[in-house]
Amino acid sequence: MSPSLMEVDPFDILGVARDSAPDDWKRAYRRLAMRWHPDRNADPAATERFKEINAAYEQLIAADNPEVVDEDTREHEDVQEPAVARAADIRLNIEVSLEEAAAGCRKPVHYSRGRPCATCDGSGEAGVSKTRFCAACHGSGRVHDADRVLVRCGECNGRGLFTERICPACGGSGRDADDVSLEITIPAGMLPGDELRLVGQGEPGDEAQQAGDLYLTLIIRTHLLYRLNGRDLQFAMPVSALSMMAGSTIELPSLTGVFDYSLEAGLAEPRQLRISGRGYPGRGKHKAGDLLVELIPVFPRQLSVRQRKLLLQADSALLDDAENALPEIHAWRQAQG
Repeated sequence: MSPSLMEVDPFDILGVARDSAPDDWKRAYRRLAMRWHPDRNADPAATERFKEINAAYEQLIAADNPEVVDEDTREHEDVQEPAVARAADIRLNIEVSLEEAAAGCRKPVHYSRGRPCATCDGSGEAGVSKTRFCAACHGSGRVHDADRVLVRCGECNGRGLFTERICPACGGSGRDADDVSLEITIPAGMLPGDELRLVGQGEPGDEAQQAGDLYLTLIIRTHLLYRLNGRDLQFAMPVSALSMMAGSTIELPSLTGVFDYSLEAGLAEPRQLRISGRGYPGRGKHKAGDLLVELIPVFPRQLSVRQRKLLLQADSALLDDAENALPEIHAWRQAQG
């Protein structure tokens, strides 16, 4: 264990209180180890972070009981370094409509990644050799040490210059841009922010490392009607006030098509409906959401002669039974004697 790892506070590294118990240490260790294991995390700092977490846990276990060797630590001791190095991952967004995300779809993806330069075969060297002076010693081959004594330059090994064959096609990087086109399948029921991982479709590998992965983050475009809340779908819908009063059957839209819904007779006022399982589709262990509908009553503004006649007939029928149909009017009449 390196001195730097010994100097850290193990409680701070694991994020546990100083009066915590070994079971708390183990839970914190498992959580952090899963997050920072270099085979799972492509962050360049993951390996050192993983070593730090291991060291902190071992330090606490050893201090608690020097004779105990924890199985979790032993399990990870031989895998602190990645088995095979990996090239960089590529992360992109992919945008779809709400209907496409709900039903699943296939989408083209276009992006660029590196590839070995065709001119230098990835070496970065090609063409005519060029000479440049060493920047450290300015071509003299000597530099002053701490005591101001001239010594051999370590950058150029005393030669004072470098001879290079920089590939003109890639500028010495050994890489070219490679345009990639893929057609991918987006499974049904993915939510905004969910990721698709395409193994090996990131930056290409070579003899020393595996290819990286391509991660696609799902973006769902704003819908004109629906608002997605978790897996529930919400929207507002104007409805005839007379339909709400009489309790008629109305047509409700959904992602799977229009369906009939029977309203209960009641007051012509805003009303909330929740239809179970008619929202955004489920995926895996997550069940389908609900359809949440806000009904907004709409009263007629203009009436034809026929419509006016029918409404007057309906009004007359209601007044004939005002005690039940129009209790406020009935009470007012009674008060007038």
